[in-house]
Amino acid sequence: MSAEDTSDGDSGTDEADTEESRDVREKLEQEADKAIEQFDEGVVDLLSWILETETRARIYIHLRQQPDSTSDEIAEGTGLYPSTVREALAALHEDETVMRDKRKSDGAGNNPYEYSAISPSDLVGDVIDDVQGQLNAVLNLDRYLNGSDDTDDEAVTITVDEDDE
Repeated sequence: MSAEDTSDGDSGTDEADTEESRDVREKLEQEADKAIEQFDEGVVDLLSWILETETRARIYIHLRQQPDSTSDEIAEGTGLYPSTVREALAALHEDETVMRDKRKSDGAGNNPYEYSAISPSDLVGDVIDDVQGQLNAVLNLDRYLNGSDDTDDEAVTITVDEDDE
């Protein structure tokens, strides 16, 4: 076998290895994208439970990523209808989940509101008491059903450590 024959055989092997590497890399990237998407959907599902709707959850996530956004910017960033965003923002503002301030502008005209979301630890803190009470009610169900007056026993205590943002 000549030197030329050897190099041709190695070249074919190198190309096959490169193609195989590319296939493996693409497969890994697809799996990573799928895992991230599933994680993101899990976060949205959890926030939907806390905030009552998926719309509010998506707005909250957008505002955590892009604070000081207007309702139009939120609509564009989330793909939601502007009227849906305005309605959800009003409810979130009323619940004190988002804060709003007028956007400062040098020119004359209408200055829209800018919205920012409270921190996740504050959001969780708002629901902790309810969740803790419900869990304790379930754990003490037998006592409640048997008419026991001893209802001060709390088996579940939930604490939230503040995030240093």
